[in-house]
Amino acid sequence: MELNLENSKYAKKAMDLFKEGYNCSQAVFLAFEDLYDMDRKTALKLSSSFGGGMGRLREVCGAVSGMFMVAGVLYGYDSPDNHEEKSAHYARIQELAKEFENINGSIVCRELLGLSKKNDEPVPEKRTDEYYKKRPCVQLVGIAAAIMEAKML
Repeated sequence: MELNLENSKYAKKAMDLFKEGYNCSQAVFLAFEDLYDMDRKTALKLSSSFGGGMGRLREVCGAVSGMFMVAGVLYGYDSPDNHEEKSAHYARIQELAKEFENINGSIVCRELLGLSKKNDEPVPEKRTDEYYKKRPCVQLVGIAAAIMEAKML
């Protein structure tokens, strides 16, 4: 899949939100707020736990989690008995993950950031110019949003 982040309104919005200080999951989830019926505060709280690879545990990238949350709110299933809807939704999630991994090499936060340890301190780093130079997160949220946009339209 060929992505052009400059031509994706959702990628641009997600990247701008991340630069405002929202975590990676919040930035991606909130970028799509025009497509779901949820107040902004609830959307931000719901997606707040997934930044830093789930609370800075450095597991699944928060941008990926945000993308999955968008897919869930737009296309998810709501009946525990509907095996076909559940299977179709999981197939969609796996397709999104594969697309992200094909572009970035992984969906795991610590691998994307080149970190050797699994868990990280719970206190996030200050967002400075130096932070943005050493972290690919702005690009990763843009990529996740662009993938979601391309797959949903």
